[in-house]
Amino acid sequence: MQQTDDVRADRLVATLLLLQTRGRTTAAEVAAATEVSLATARRDLEALSAAGIPVYPQAGRGGGWQLVGGARTDLTGLTAPEARALFALLGPASSGRARPEARSALRKVLRALPQTFRAEAAAAADAVVVDPVGWGEQGRARPALADALEPAVVRRRQVRLRYAGRTREPSERLVDPWGLADKDGTWYLLAGTDAGPRTFRLDRVVHAEVTELPAARPDDLDVERMWERTVEEVERRRSTLRATVLIAPHLLPILQARMGRHCEPAGTHPDGRARAHVTAPRALDVARHLAGWGADVEVVEPASVRVELARIGAELVAANAG
Repeated sequence: MQQTDDVRADRLVATLLLLQTRGRTTAAEVAAATEVSLATARRDLEALSAAGIPVYPQAGRGGGWQLVGGARTDLTGLTAPEARALFALLGPASSGRARPEARSALRKVLRALPQTFRAEAAAAADAVVVDPVGWGEQGRARPALADALEPAVVRRRQVRLRYAGRTREPSERLVDPWGLADKDGTWYLLAGTDAGPRTFRLDRVVHAEVTELPAARPDDLDVERMWERTVEEVERRRSTLRATVLIAPHLLPILQARMGRHCEPAGTHPDGRARAHVTAPRALDVARHLAGWGADVEVVEPASVRVELARIGAELVAANAG
């Protein structure tokens, strides 16, 4: 997935530079220049336009796609909002996990911007961390709250949150927004607080107000590394119990998709079934994840998980028999 995102970032930058050197071009010419299909070239042009870059289709004979403002040989014609939009669109490809070519392309675009735009453009590129590995949850659309908070991250403005913790009543706090993380469709705000760095899950935010108060941001802040540490801590808390299970090889990818990082392949059993390790805080949590699989999954160890599965099974029989 990461390589696909990097390649797309390269193409979008190449497409924008092609428009600026030619003034006007067709989707077919973009397809030929970037070595993609005509449909992909059109999607790239539409993505630039949707991101706020002034790229518009021109109808009629001799039409095509044009960058409003005429032909330019550099990017200095971009406005500040357009520069932020471009880097927000390409930002995830500039992360440390990206290929060097993608990061190089964005650095070149950044150097071509006016000096006054560079800080906000760079901040937009770092505003969102994309983590495609799920925690066993289904993907979902980007929430409107992420769109509302991203400008606060870029402009460094404090945010007043009313936040409901997992087991606590909603409370209000003023935070310094440092970045957003998209983990398989579940969004988080990474922020500084009076109590130190914190991570807030957006679907638990009751209300958010972006203020005009300047937000503090450490000079050495690495948002991507902060997110990695958050994931490591959550994984540590969620993986206190590990169970070994056996499952048909063709079903293992489905189990992995549902459990995310908490399901790891562990070789093949002599009878041909796939062996895997699944983790959760308690035996009951593992059993609840596996109960719906019925006889398709066999728990080898520990015995505590088998006991919980048997108990759940007995409850189901008692509740549904007859």
